[in-house]
Amino acid sequence: MEYIRDKILLLVLHACCMLMLAGFLYATGYERAYCVLILIFWILILALWIWCGYYGRRRYFRELEATVERMDQRYLLGELMPVSHRLEDRLYRELIRISNKSVIERIRQIEDEQKEYREYIESWVHEIKAPITSIDLICENSQSIFRDQNYKERWGRVRLENQKIENYVDQALYFARSEEVYKDYVIRRTDLQETAVVVLKRNKHYLIQSRVQAEVDCKDTAYTDQKWILFILNQLVQNSAKYRREEDAWIRIYTERYACRAKEHPADGEAAGYGYGVRLIVEDNGIGISKDEIGRVFEKGFTGSNGRMRERSTGMGLYLCRKLCGKLGAVIYAESGENEGTKVILEFPESRYIMK
Repeated sequence: MEYIRDKILLLVLHACCMLMLAGFLYATGYERAYCVLILIFWILILALWIWCGYYGRRRYFRELEATVERMDQRYLLGELMPVSHRLEDRLYRELIRISNKSVIERIRQIEDEQKEYREYIESWVHEIKAPITSIDLICENSQSIFRDQNYKERWGRVRLENQKIENYVDQALYFARSEEVYKDYVIRRTDLQETAVVVLKRNKHYLIQSRVQAEVDCKDTAYTDQKWILFILNQLVQNSAKYRREEDAWIRIYTERYACRAKEHPADGEAAGYGYGVRLIVEDNGIGISKDEIGRVFEKGFTGSNGRMRERSTGMGLYLCRKLCGKLGAVIYAESGENEGTKVILEFPESRYIMK
């Protein structure tokens, strides 16, 4: 029907021409039967012409749709459009090619600008880490020099705020690198106990000030990149301390093994079945997350009711954790309830290729 609607002016023109021809033939003495026969042949030829045109256009556009479905980069459609003998199709193809060329040039320009910006952020982060480290050393030395407890507490608070600055700087660095993780990671057997201890030592002043007890029991190892897992685990520990309960707050970091799904392509002589992976769990007894918000905590910029009530939150920490886990082949999810504490679980599935 859409095709017929598109040809309505042409059909009206043919109808007018038929009426004019019929009137002329009748006026010049042709018998009515001959006039009707001529008009019938005209209508049949017109119908056949319209049907052939419709069939040809439908086949052309179906081929075009199939081409689009097979393409990964659909903005290159102009280069892969089916060949057509119609002039308007060739003109459309050239116009699309010109438009696509402009789009590709703009995409490349934006990519170059983003790359330049990421490189600047990375260099800025490395430069800013030097004065941050210097401030931390000054605070540590000042705490040992002064005997007055008030001075020690003040320098301790300065050191704690300096650590928060360092954590935000690390967020900026890892966010800048998150699109190109493959350039800066090495998968190897990682001692999760050692990794968790390093994170707790890094946050010991924050945990002490927040009066949070920490316990580590990571008996298992996993194949992953230790540096990126350090960052992820650091974000989780900070979140647990930030959303702690007022009394008897604690954090537990431990591991457990779990059965992975069946192997789809077992090696020769290897039975298909269940392998084993490792779960790294960060559990706390804090204020928890409501059932309505638990599914959104990994969204970019989501702070939730807890983030608005407590310390200022950017909503980027857990978003970065999920993004980096996806790049590393790990899975992260959370289990919680309001005032029930929170579990954040990282799953490292077994890789047959690494294990061999």
